[in-house]
Amino acid sequence: MPNRLANETSPYLLQHANNPVDWYPWGPEALTRARDEDKPILLSIGYAACHWCHVMEHESFENVAIAALMNEHFVNIKVDREERPDLDSIYMQAVQAMTGHGGWPMTTFLTPEGEPFYAGTYFPPSDRHGIPGFPRVLTSLANAWANDRDNIRTTGARVREIYAPASRASSSVTPLDAALLERAYRTMARQFDERHAGFGGAPKFPPSMGCDFLLRHWARTGSPVALDMAHRSFVAMSRGGIFDQVGGGIHRYSVDDHWLVPHFEKMLYDNALFLRLGVHLWQATGDAEVKRATDATRDWVQREMTSPEGGFYSSLDADSEGHEGRFYVWDAAEFATVTGDDAVLARDAWGVTADGNFEGHNILNQVAPLDAIDRRHALAPGSTAAALDRARVALYTRRASRVWPGLDDKILASWNGLMLRALVEHARVFDDGTSRELALTNARFLQQHLIREGRVLRSWRKGKVLEVGFLEDHAALALAFLDLFSLTGDPAWLEQSRGITEYAVTAFRDPETGLFHDTSADHESLITRPRDITDNAMPSGSSLMAELLARMAVVDDRGEYLDLSASMTGSLADALGQHPSAFGHLLGVADQVVYGASEVVLADDNEGVLSQVLSRTYVPSLVFARDAGASALTRGKERQHGRPTAFVCRRYRCDAPTSEPDTFAAQLLSTRRAPDPGAMGTSFAP
Repeated sequence: MPNRLANETSPYLLQHANNPVDWYPWGPEALTRARDEDKPILLSIGYAACHWCHVMEHESFENVAIAALMNEHFVNIKVDREERPDLDSIYMQAVQAMTGHGGWPMTTFLTPEGEPFYAGTYFPPSDRHGIPGFPRVLTSLANAWANDRDNIRTTGARVREIYAPASRASSSVTPLDAALLERAYRTMARQFDERHAGFGGAPKFPPSMGCDFLLRHWARTGSPVALDMAHRSFVAMSRGGIFDQVGGGIHRYSVDDHWLVPHFEKMLYDNALFLRLGVHLWQATGDAEVKRATDATRDWVQREMTSPEGGFYSSLDADSEGHEGRFYVWDAAEFATVTGDDAVLARDAWGVTADGNFEGHNILNQVAPLDAIDRRHALAPGSTAAALDRARVALYTRRASRVWPGLDDKILASWNGLMLRALVEHARVFDDGTSRELALTNARFLQQHLIREGRVLRSWRKGKVLEVGFLEDHAALALAFLDLFSLTGDPAWLEQSRGITEYAVTAFRDPETGLFHDTSADHESLITRPRDITDNAMPSGSSLMAELLARMAVVDDRGEYLDLSASMTGSLADALGQHPSAFGHLLGVADQVVYGASEVVLADDNEGVLSQVLSRTYVPSLVFARDAGASALTRGKERQHGRPTAFVCRRYRCDAPTSEPDTFAAQLLSTRRAPDPGAMGTSFAP
């Protein structure tokens, strides 16, 4: 018989709707029952594409005896971390404080007031490898609740103290200046993996935000090492097993240090960051290999992750038919049959062997540059690339007949905002009509279904919305609409972005401390008001908001917005220099605060030769608009002498308007370089 989760819309919660566990969704009904019956809460948090979440469900939550223990002693609450990042953030802090590590499934035991007193991640159904079995954990905690309540209350109160820093303004003794950005770069350079690219060892996550900062640093300083680190990292990922060589798109992370064996789930946000990085990296290098991976990622989004209404789905599972990666791997015999006449080249290029590289099967990964394989086989240049193109079509067709991984088809505002930004950049830089139409359709969907009077809602699925929105949702969508205004010149998108920005400043900023919290002022009362400042797998709400304020300050000449952005970023200057890998996106904001935005207006160009110059040029902290009249940025900037005209400015200084492509290109190159130290004016100190 289905439990209460049967009425939810989250695919993750619906996966548990037929468990014998008496699950509740997070909400007043469950919390009231815990208080009324004086029962502890068992809070289980996960997400649809999580492999070990599936394992724990099968082993424990589908086990009638274990479910009986849970139902007898606890009020059981199941949460989709992607729908409720606030709860995930709050209780992940407790898990990390109590155990020294985190991850999903997250298993946390709370008092009826929501205070965590015991926490962990995956628990097996019986004692295994030093991990206590879940029944033993349940029994022990039930006994402790009945017989040692004072100790539990003390533990809960002590753990609650970890949340105090989130309610205080951060402070930093380090000024936010060019020296800080140089220090962050040098820290990243020391952490770079010279052999395999990327940063650190296994497991290895896509460093897209960090590479974006490296691109900025190269543009500012001319450092070839910075560009090399970003380029090598992107190419290593795009050649590795972490990149889907058949269908495009990047998996969540690599379990090894050389990008071969992925954790096979595919997340929308990873691909949004990877796609946008690829566009900018192509501008910097002109590398056709970078463009191929970028285009393949866009094609995957269009083909597999776009709803009929135009929203972008959240993720594809790692598992199919009960096994991780089964959908994506190949045995040598099937591979040869499917690829036919191209088998020899395809096998050589993708490292396919009879023994395989993953549990007797093959994860396809490009083992050498394609021109090297052409030479090895004495073929004309481009022969291997053409063979792989044909092989991909055949392999994709065969793979499509397999049992597909589960699709999490909920549409999340912030993740859609990140992908919308990436598609807008792809459309602008490559003059790509497909990306432009995908972006416009998505933006109209978001505008229609997930925005109400300036307020952004978290998610949509099958016509139902989650009536809550977080800082990251507002900032990501406002940034995406601002970029769409740059692409189209349509002032309606700017107006939409303005409305969301104004709402976010009012609803998420604490007037007493000046902090931006992840939840709005009218959000439900939790044990703390969360404020996650680090850029983990995706940018934090705070760093997205800091970027939005910095960009909107330029577009609308709102000095107070720039002050807010500088204050938010400068308060973390110490951390930016010491731990740059945890602040990849915020480092990009710091770049704009320190060096100023590169302000570009094209008057009456209409996708002409000046637009082409801008598309070919990587410009960090670009704030771009078309034509005059929609904002302070464009006001008064009209075509000169009857010709399309470019206007380039930075930090209150403008170059002469020009209609000459070569002059415009030189101005762009000039505006991206760091000024002489004596010409910089002030640094920003908190």
